[in-house]
Amino acid sequence: MSLFKKIFSKEKKESLDKGLEKTKKSFFTKLSTAVAGKSKVDDEVLDNLEEVLVTSDVGVNTTLKIIDRIEARVAKDKYLGTDELNSILREEIAALLAMTNVGNETEFTIPKKDSPYVIMVVGVNGVGKTTTIGKLAHQFTKQGLKVVLGAADTFRAAAIDQLQVWADRVDVPIIKQKMGSDPASVAFDSVQSGVTQNADVIIIDTAGRLHNKVNLMNELTKIKKVMQKVIADAPHEVLLVIDGSTGQNAFEQAKAFSEATEVTSLAVTKLDGTAKGGVVIGISDQFQIPVKYIGVGEGIDDLQVFNKTEFVDSFFK
Repeated sequence: MSLFKKIFSKEKKESLDKGLEKTKKSFFTKLSTAVAGKSKVDDEVLDNLEEVLVTSDVGVNTTLKIIDRIEARVAKDKYLGTDELNSILREEIAALLAMTNVGNETEFTIPKKDSPYVIMVVGVNGVGKTTTIGKLAHQFTKQGLKVVLGAADTFRAAAIDQLQVWADRVDVPIIKQKMGSDPASVAFDSVQSGVTQNADVIIIDTAGRLHNKVNLMNELTKIKKVMQKVIADAPHEVLLVIDGSTGQNAFEQAKAFSEATEVTSLAVTKLDGTAKGGVVIGISDQFQIPVKYIGVGEGIDDLQVFNKTEFVDSFFK
């Protein structure tokens, strides 16, 4: 494994700034209206701020938490000017993200293990799940890691075909069976193949059906169990991919998948095409699941490792 510099490159920073542009513009336009004609933070400003945060898809519970913290600061300091609101908001949002997102990684890394590191990817259809897997495989191979993909979303032929396209594009092996095959069987073959090939990373795609949570839970549990026949502690990571542009619907998806399986990390996609980037703050806080990756564009390199410091900096820049 190579050593990675904890430096956010200029290109990544520019990509992040651009990706959050719509969210930032929408948020600060609303914020300016909320404090118009006011010199200090009073109850009316706080009520308006609450509305700004909720309509920016930060989520009700997280919004109330932020408002409570600002109210406490107002009570303590007796007077807070509206010109200070930006810096206070920045501090409180950074503090919330810091509670869940411990690290400040800048590169795509995996823990060093004796066996391949297995990532099971979950999420509903249409959120960019397969694309995220392809971009992840690309980033890991750029780091010199050997990657194997597993096409365990056997419910749709299109899902298998799309993953094959990505496997060809980034030049990594893919394990697949025909549509309708047992997903657990594909997962077993993928992990076994990864071990045989001395892979560093095995990424398993799974079906994105939510119409029956019991079936989803049973399927994901079965996939986990068969993986463990090959690698006892697999999967090492369960990555939930959610579409940032869906706002509150993303909260519902996070809730449903958290109930169906133990989600350990999040990837939030399509942030560049939406003004709903506040969802990153709310979901991270409400579900206490670290955001690991964010999608800020359609290019193959536009999946970024989530860096909470840089995210807040770009949001308030």
